[in-house]
Amino acid sequence: MATSTLSIQLYSLRHLGGLDRQLDAAAQAGFTAVETIGGHLDDPKALKAALAGRGLVAPSGHIGLLALRGDLGRVAEAAAETGIAQLFMPALPPEERSGNADAWRRVGAELGAMAGRLKERGISLGYHNHHWELVRFGDGSCPLDCLFEGAAGSPLVWQADIAWLARGGDDPKAWLEKYAHLLASAHVKDQAPAGRNADEDGWCNVGSGILEWPDLWTFALARGARLMVVEHDNPKDPAGFAARSFAYLQKIR
Repeated sequence: MATSTLSIQLYSLRHLGGLDRQLDAAAQAGFTAVETIGGHLDDPKALKAALAGRGLVAPSGHIGLLALRGDLGRVAEAAAETGIAQLFMPALPPEERSGNADAWRRVGAELGAMAGRLKERGISLGYHNHHWELVRFGDGSCPLDCLFEGAAGSPLVWQADIAWLARGGDDPKAWLEKYAHLLASAHVKDQAPAGRNADEDGWCNVGSGILEWPDLWTFALARGARLMVVEHDNPKDPAGFAARSFAYLQKIR
């Protein structure tokens, strides 16, 4: 089987408090890699020191579109200083999500151009999906297709949030197969059975939900994902989520 890096998205641990507490929980759970969020790059020196002090690395990070538009050079410098080689734009601003097919193609072209500039600095840029990119337009196309069409020919890659693909009502495997040539990373999270965990937005510890992760893990790696990032959007027990999900994934990797 292809090798992969197991990481955890620090957004999952935000309810614990500041960066130090988040990194402590990740390390104590067993992770050696984390994925940052945009605000962590505001002080790259502090982030680098905090990671090193716990024996952690951050191979990837999320960064908002407004930050990319505002000062791409600063983002690139901060990422490079902390050792982040892959950046993923996790969501369009809410006011831009309701655009038509052409609007999504324009966003794809914009991200593709940014990806080209970042590649010159040794950093990869990718797009991270949710479920709203799967809502079909009248012609049968959907925003995710249009975004990738707009970015065609650029070095833009994809971080597939597999659970959001499933929640959107589609077959995650079909998407992973369709865009295997763009797939660089996958978010690993789990969906609780219907009617459960409403106070956690319907998510749960990886391995305790309805997604067949042993199969999905193997499938994603076979289609090119090399960075597998554990996430829960709203856990009641963030440290427990991290520890239990890590223990489960150690059994299926």
